[in-house]
Amino acid sequence: MRAVFLDYATVSFRGDLDPSRLARALPGIELRPQTAEAEIPKAIADTGAVLVNKLRITRDVMAATPSLKLIALAATGTNNVDLDAARDRGIAVCNVRDYCTASVVQHVLGTLLLLTHRLREYDALVRSGAWSKGEQFCLLDYPVRELVGRRLGIVGYGTLGQAVAHAAQAFGMEIVIANRPGGEPQRGRIALEQLLPTVDVLSLHCPLTPATTGLIGAPQLAVMKPDAVLVNTARGALVDGSALAAALRAGRLGGAAIDVLPQEPPVDGDPLLAGNIPNLIVTPHVAWAAREARQRCIDEMGANVEDFLRGGRRGRVV
Repeated sequence: MRAVFLDYATVSFRGDLDPSRLARALPGIELRPQTAEAEIPKAIADTGAVLVNKLRITRDVMAATPSLKLIALAATGTNNVDLDAARDRGIAVCNVRDYCTASVVQHVLGTLLLLTHRLREYDALVRSGAWSKGEQFCLLDYPVRELVGRRLGIVGYGTLGQAVAHAAQAFGMEIVIANRPGGEPQRGRIALEQLLPTVDVLSLHCPLTPATTGLIGAPQLAVMKPDAVLVNTARGALVDGSALAAALRAGRLGGAAIDVLPQEPPVDGDPLLAGNIPNLIVTPHVAWAAREARQRCIDEMGANVEDFLRGGRRGRVV
């Protein structure tokens, strides 16, 4: 069965991963570093299996590839694949889960510590010569906060949300969990509108759905504590970037760490990329990207393909 990985370079950086699990499952697989959207139909012509990370596989693309039997995603999210079309055409779709948990937890806690301990600001002070000219043994220009006793609110309490909660408890943080908007209320969780005014940190780990698009906008930011911190490692469109930028500039929010934007790469710009927004960290969708996590992703894809070829349903979403 002919197979092609359309955007392999989004997972493997300059050949730093071992693709042997994929090669064993799909001998002769073509590992294309990148593929332009317009080139996808030609690239997958007569293909039985398509492996993809973020490129869109639409109904039209599937219709133009009658040989297609499997779409294997190098991600947990499935919003770039028309699942209804795949179901209609009998095309299997599988994703990978729980492969980057440790990496995401490190990112969430790392950026939170960076913001609350003001590490960037103090590093800049030292480099500016302020410490050398100081009158005492330390500088106290920026307030530092402890995490112990602080309340962490989590939206999306799956594997990632639970792992972040577990790690945060090691710092003595109190955990509160929001009911996911659009989902059924669950015992032990509270409505987002009740959670927001009480938390010191809000971490987002929910999928992007019609119910969660624009989840955190101006009304939600307005009720949060003025020293609260927002962390988003889930999907960019969960947060209204313009509203967040305005809140940070006005001092109505203590800080934010944003790893995802609605458009990636942000070729048309983004409100959060302005250079005059205080207490903001923006990273290029790398929370998941520890090398070990990326290798695990490739290996899990290979396991999904192997199982599909045996008639199984490992990792199947369709």
